[in-house]
Amino acid sequence: MSISQTQRIIQGGEDLFLQAGIKSVTMDDIAKHLGMSKKTIYHFFNDKNDLVIALVKKKLQDDENQINDIIERSPNVIEEMINMMKCSEEIFSRINPIVIHDMQKYHPEAWAEFQKFKAEVLINKLEQLLAKGIDQGFIRPDIDVKILAKMRVNQVEMGFNTNIFPTSQFSAWKVQYQLLEHFNYGICTLKGHKLLDQHKNIYHD
Repeated sequence: MSISQTQRIIQGGEDLFLQAGIKSVTMDDIAKHLGMSKKTIYHFFNDKNDLVIALVKKKLQDDENQINDIIERSPNVIEEMINMMKCSEEIFSRINPIVIHDMQKYHPEAWAEFQKFKAEVLINKLEQLLAKGIDQGFIRPDIDVKILAKMRVNQVEMGFNTNIFPTSQFSAWKVQYQLLEHFNYGICTLKGHKLLDQHKNIYHD
């Protein structure tokens, strides 16, 4: 019972945070959204910051599981990249960029968890993908996988920076898609480009 209630509260918080950002959502809002008392929420979480940290940890674990699943079921790195793109579209199309800003400014512990995940999981996974792609002949052998992996992971964060891409002018998903597509074509060999084009046509059909 406790676990399901905890998950329900985390999901309720996520629903509202993705829509309006973290700062503007109160525990009262979450309680109303879930149809439960605020006292019940405080039984499981000390405050909103505690809830945000739990939510971030859960989402990062979900993301890692999803990445591992994509890697396991993709026969080559091009399909991995395309499947990552599909996965990213689902995630980025729902995120309000203000969530990233609010987490960084008002919830440093949650932000630290995100930065740790970025450094220890995302960059490492991407380095492995790029090295495998070089071996398969799809990725250019002259690239430095450590530099490109760090650049790509930080590109994602930059894409959510509303000072660079104001939400009044840019769609978060379109920004992320353009950055990802630019990266994919920049790292691929001609063999990789050909397969990327084939999958891209299927993806958009």
